[in-house]
Amino acid sequence: MKTETDIATPNHKSVPFRKSASRLLRIAYAQRYLQVMALLGVAWMIIFHYVPMYGIIIAFKDFNIVKPISAAPWAGLEHFKAFLEDDNLASVIKNTVGMSVLKLVIGFPLPIVFALFLNELRSIRFKKLVQTISYLPHFLSWVILGGILATWLADVGLVNKLLLALNIIQEPISYLAEPSYFWSIIVTSDIWKELGWSAIIYLAAMAGVSPDMYEAATIDGAGRFQKMFYVTLPSIKGTITILFILSVSGILNSNFDQILVLKNQLNASASNVIDVYVYEVGLRQSRFSYATAVGLIKSLISLILLLSANFITKRLNNTSLF
Repeated sequence: MKTETDIATPNHKSVPFRKSASRLLRIAYAQRYLQVMALLGVAWMIIFHYVPMYGIIIAFKDFNIVKPISAAPWAGLEHFKAFLEDDNLASVIKNTVGMSVLKLVIGFPLPIVFALFLNELRSIRFKKLVQTISYLPHFLSWVILGGILATWLADVGLVNKLLLALNIIQEPISYLAEPSYFWSIIVTSDIWKELGWSAIIYLAAMAGVSPDMYEAATIDGAGRFQKMFYVTLPSIKGTITILFILSVSGILNSNFDQILVLKNQLNASASNVIDVYVYEVGLRQSRFSYATAVGLIKSLISLILLLSANFITKRLNNTSLF
């Protein structure tokens, strides 16, 4: 039975809750402009990323663009089986994985090395100049860069003229017409475009390294390269790990814009990747359900790669994305 004191005294558990809620409201009001900006980003993500996920069900239907999705008849796993039995499957997977692995093996370490050497520059003006030059290609679209590359790699282009002048080759080579050169062109041009931009994150991480660590290394007699290997690299290990996990999960995500601009009928055997294949089948042939099924398979494999890379890095160096 409750006494008069129990009835008059409010529930002690509700007091901290009210204080916490009041504090959160005050903080939210003080940050109201930032909260509005964040809510706009959340709304954008929901509208353009989560709402369209309803369309995934057309992978299990025979979808026709003239009818709503709900009216399309169910097809089960028919489109998934069709992709696994497709004659183009082997070449599409080989090209996608091959180019992506080359980009990962060659293109992933280079921004780290570039950032390490850039961080060692003592001249601020020269450092800014190098950064500006290296960042510039990132802000040009692949339509522009593709045109530049097509001109440079033509029979009478800059590359052929230079190699002929140096007697490295005896006659001009049509690089974009030769499938054997396509992977090298893709990897090299991707590095050229994104090297400086990719180094920004590493430079930001290096800026957070304590100067005391460098001073202690100097006292111990360490040189510049020793500081890079024993101070800078271990200090940004977490950043490298996170970006590596994301890169592994994106192995099946070839650069669609880049390949679409540089591909042609002559190099099709080396340039036909999953993203281009989905575009060709889904939009040009209007096989929307089939293209969705292929995209869903790719997304599931990417999720497995993400979880696997996250698990392995967590076991190896106790650093993970989640």
